[in-house]
Amino acid sequence: MEEIGPSIRKAEPGSPLGVLAAQKFSRIAEAERDDGNALRILRDGGENYPAWLDAIAKARRTVHLENYILEEDDTGRVFADALCAAAGRGARVRVLYDWLGCRKRTSAGFWTRLRQAGIEVRCYSPPRLANPLGWISRDHRKVLCVDAELGFTGGLCIGHDWAGDPARGVAPWRDTAVELRGPAVARLEAAFADSWASVGPPIPANPLPDLEPVAAAGSLGVSVIAGRPETMGLYRLELLVAEICERSLWLADAYFVATTGYVHALCGAARAGVDVRLLVPGTSNFILVRTLSRSSYRPLLEAGVRVFEWNGPMMHAKTSVADGCWSRIGSSNSNLASWISNRELDIAVEDEGFARQMEAMFEHDLENATEIVLAAGRIRPSPHGAGGGADEGGPRRSTSGRMVAGAVGFGSAVGASLSQHRAFGAAEAKVMAFGGVLLLGLAVVAAIVPALIAYPLAIVGAWMGASLVARAVKLRAARSRPIARQE
Repeated sequence: MEEIGPSIRKAEPGSPLGVLAAQKFSRIAEAERDDGNALRILRDGGENYPAWLDAIAKARRTVHLENYILEEDDTGRVFADALCAAAGRGARVRVLYDWLGCRKRTSAGFWTRLRQAGIEVRCYSPPRLANPLGWISRDHRKVLCVDAELGFTGGLCIGHDWAGDPARGVAPWRDTAVELRGPAVARLEAAFADSWASVGPPIPANPLPDLEPVAAAGSLGVSVIAGRPETMGLYRLELLVAEICERSLWLADAYFVATTGYVHALCGAARAGVDVRLLVPGTSNFILVRTLSRSSYRPLLEAGVRVFEWNGPMMHAKTSVADGCWSRIGSSNSNLASWISNRELDIAVEDEGFARQMEAMFEHDLENATEIVLAAGRIRPSPHGAGGGADEGGPRRSTSGRMVAGAVGFGSAVGASLSQHRAFGAAEAKVMAFGGVLLLGLAVVAAIVPALIAYPLAIVGAWMGASLVARAVKLRAARSRPIARQE
C-alpha cells in the first residue's frame, strides 16, 4: 500500500481525541511519541513477507526477529534460509520465539540449524519446575528490525496460514502490519532488547559505536506501545479512546473476548452516537474463543454497535481507527491474555492522512464480511450482509496462545455468572451450559473417585508451594548480599 510520509492535514485542535493523543496518551500507555517517521501499511502475507525478506537480504549489521510463531513449513524455511544468509554475510542475527507458540510447529533441528549458522536463538518461557505458572505469559509480539533503521510490526506470524495456497484456491489469513522508518525504530529495537534480556544476558551496550541516530524519514508521530505482563497500558488506552471518541471507532480483532468494562465503553460510545464497528472472524481457529466472542454480540448490537464477521479462512488483524485521526496496529487482541499476561507490541499513530488509509482498508474488508443483526429477538446474519461473500472455511487448528485467551475469558464468564455481578443474555447460554456440564462432571468424578481430583491438586499445590519457597530463599539471599559502594 501507499507509504505515508508528510501528513496531509492534522487533527482538529479542538478534538478531545487529538488533544489527549498529543498530551496524555504517552503517560497512559507508557509509550513516548516520536515524530519524524514514515509508515507503509502492509496487508496479508503477500505484501508483508516479500518486504520482510527483502529487508533481511539487505541487512548489513543486525537482524532482530521476535515472533510468536516461526513455523517449520515452506514459508518458515524460506525465512530460515534468509536469516542464515544474513548471518553468513556477517550480520548479527538474533531470533526470539515463543515456546508455546512454536510447540509442535517447529522441531529442535530447525533451531539447531539456525544456531549452527551463527544465529543467536532464544526461547521465551519454556516450562520450568521453578515457575509452574510461567507458561501463562507468552511472547505474542511480531517484530522485525534490520540495521536499527527499518522495522516491521503487526499481527502476522511466520507460516503457511498467512501465505495461503493460490494453487489450491486457499486464501491467506487476513492480517495487517506496517513498515516503519524513522526515530521510532529505536523504540522497536529497545522493545526487542527488553524481551531478549528477559530470557538471558542482555544485548551488549553500544555494540556498534559507529551507528548514527536514526534520521527523520517523514513527519508522522508514532508511539510504540511495548506491552509487558501486568502493565495494562494498552488496555487503559483503549478504554480511554472508547470513552472520548466523538465520531467513529472502527475495530478489527481476531480474538475478541473483551472485559465487561470494555464492552460497556463500546456500548456507551454507540449510545452517544459514535459510529462503532467491530470486525471479527466468521471462522476461527479456536472454537471456544469464537463462542465467547459471539456471547458479547447481543449487548453490543442492542447498544447500536455494528458487528461484522469476516467471510474467509481467518481474520487475524488487530487494528483500530478513531475519529479519523488516531490509529493503532499491532499484535494485541481485545482479551485479558493480551492486556495483562502477554508481551505484545502495538504502534499508535496520530495523523489524519494515515487514519484515512486505515478507514479505507476497513471499508474494503467489510466488502467481504457479513453484518450480524438483531432480527425478531435473535442474532443472525444480515440478509444483505456487508459483502455477501461465502464462508470459505479454513483451518481450525487450535493455536496454543488462544487457549490462554479462551481459558481466561471462559473463567471470567463463569465467575461473573456465579457471582451474579452482571446480567447475561441468551447468546451466552452455550458458554454457561458448557461451564455447568464441566463443573457437574468434575463433581461426579470427585464423588466417585476422589483420588483423581485430590492427587493432581496435591501435586500442583506442592509444586507451586516449593516454587514460592525457592523464590523466597533466593530473594532473601539477594537481599543479604552487601551492596558495593562507588567511591
